[in-house]
Amino acid sequence: MRFNPRRFITAVAMTITAFSFVFCTPKNLVVAQGNNLPDASAGGQAQARGGLQTPPSMQNQGAPSGEQLQGGGKLPNNAGQEFRSYDLTPYTGYLQNQDKPEQAIVDWLIRETGTDPWFTSPFGFMNATRDKLSVYHTREMHEVVSGIVDRFVSGEKDPQVLSLRVMTVGSPNWRSQAHLLMQHVNVDSPGVQAWLLSKENAALVLNQLRQRTDTRQVHALDMITHNGQTQKLASTRGRNYVRNVKRAATGWPPYEPETGEIQEGYQLSISPLLSVDGASIDCVIDAKIDQVDKLNAVELDLPLPNAQIHRAQIDVPQVVSWKLHERFRWPSDMVLLLSCGVIASPERPQSSVPLLNLNMLTGTTPGRADALMFIAFRGRAADNLTSTLTTPHISSGASAPNRGRY
Repeated sequence: MRFNPRRFITAVAMTITAFSFVFCTPKNLVVAQGNNLPDASAGGQAQARGGLQTPPSMQNQGAPSGEQLQGGGKLPNNAGQEFRSYDLTPYTGYLQNQDKPEQAIVDWLIRETGTDPWFTSPFGFMNATRDKLSVYHTREMHEVVSGIVDRFVSGEKDPQVLSLRVMTVGSPNWRSQAHLLMQHVNVDSPGVQAWLLSKENAALVLNQLRQRTDTRQVHALDMITHNGQTQKLASTRGRNYVRNVKRAATGWPPYEPETGEIQEGYQLSISPLLSVDGASIDCVIDAKIDQVDKLNAVELDLPLPNAQIHRAQIDVPQVVSWKLHERFRWPSDMVLLLSCGVIASPERPQSSVPLLNLNMLTGTTPGRADALMFIAFRGRAADNLTSTLTTPHISSGASAPNRGRY
């Protein structure tokens, strides 16, 4: 038979079509897919009967990363970390009317440990609710946490009284008479001095200050607070000034002043924490003083439509600020005295005769004073404490109540 190339090509095409029809029916297609896909129960390692393998990029698609899979969902304990839960109800149960009393415990833990142990190696965490504190960390860290928690749950639950007295003295020479009555202690904040006094000596120093004509008492109160909680005091007032001049919408006068306000005064927050036996007290003091030293006048020449000049004046505030953020520890039966140095006075003195300025004669700067703060622990609010003056005690030795942490 004579070979016909056209018939041969037609026959080959029909054979290929028939082969594709047999192996591409829906039933065979499902079987082929089932054999070629990895077995999910085997973790994507099964292979098809035909020897085909799923690409590595398609295996374990949607599963967690390898870093998350390690350890089988367990927390790392390479440093011997332990999980412990601390009961806070003996403390928070007394503060039913206070929102989130457990926050004070967390704040003091951070002050004691710093933030690094909770965000660096070894792995650890801390979580607080009103009823319990959950901590996962090393055994050494649990000892620190337990010591702070005990001061809350095993310490004083009743409201405590902290006596706070803020005074200003025009000259720092008050130290010449009071030096032997005070015990100097170290302070990290620049320009700040601190002393410890017995309650008897503190009364004598206060009496010496009251006899001076340049002494002014700014604030004096017995602050009632629960152990470890933060109390805030503030005495501010607004001072207006012309900060800008803008065109008037009415047309005349052509320009109108735009005023601003600066709050000057002092803001103080204090957080005391007693030891379990009440023999010592830790206290974090955060104070801020802002004062407008003066308003510098600046003349502006503003154009008018008739080619003339309109003169106006704005004020540029000269603000003096001072801050203190320090932690102190001292025996609860003594008084802590802080001197902030000659700084902006938290209360600007008002002269009865404004035109009579004696500052040029006395050599003092207006609005400057040595700010003093007396802090004394007086015990439970329900107790009636009294103090009796005795022979002054000359201080000797030195200690450092400041822990150097916030």
